[in-house]
Amino acid sequence: MNKIQSYLKIGVFLKALLHLFYPHICLQCGTDELGEYQVLCDNCESQLPYTHFTQIQHSPVEKIFWGRVQISSVVSVLFFTKESIVQKIIFELKYKQNKKAGYLLGRLIAYELINAGKYNAVDYLVPIPISKRKLRTRGFNQSQIICEAIIANGFNVPIFNGLTKSKHSDTQTHKDRMQRGAQSENLFSLAHVKVITNKRLLLIDDVLTTGSTIEAACICLLEANPLTIQLATAAYTL
Repeated sequence: MNKIQSYLKIGVFLKALLHLFYPHICLQCGTDELGEYQVLCDNCESQLPYTHFTQIQHSPVEKIFWGRVQISSVVSVLFFTKESIVQKIIFELKYKQNKKAGYLLGRLIAYELINAGKYNAVDYLVPIPISKRKLRTRGFNQSQIICEAIIANGFNVPIFNGLTKSKHSDTQTHKDRMQRGAQSENLFSLAHVKVITNKRLLLIDDVLTTGSTIEAACICLLEANPLTIQLATAAYTL
């Protein structure tokens, strides 16, 4: 056996050993027949609960912001419900540091943006930021990962990182709309204002629930007098 064959055999062995301790399997069905950057197999991905909101005029997610803040269009790709596969994907990204889940969500958003048409003139993607405390714990901002995946999948728009979270907020999972709204006041701050003046902005986040965090972010961004603000999220909570 020559050296090349030996190296190949060692590589196969190490890959099998890695799979034993860190199995790369579909989050839904458990099959290991999936690509290197996938968290779902092709079959399970095709069965995700897609909203198809881009095909609806005045979709439910757009109505969330009526009378609250001016957002010209909103798209959420998937429905989010408790104990669902979408919740598993979000959990993998935010709490298990599985960036592959973010790549999936970014790819799905990119597909919707490219095919919807009305997002073609966007100047900047704006990820919803997280606090410094969460950034230290998590190691990355999940919305930033989604933005990077959106760009990698053909929606080639630069990222604006001048929006920052000025204070830490506790998880909003068990809070009602009034509690979320009160907590979101003065939540963000803005730097490099002139960069986005008269520009078309597309906010990016993982999950849209009541819209309080998005609303606070938009109010902050409006200080720069952007031309338009649009929104795309991976999921919408029913």
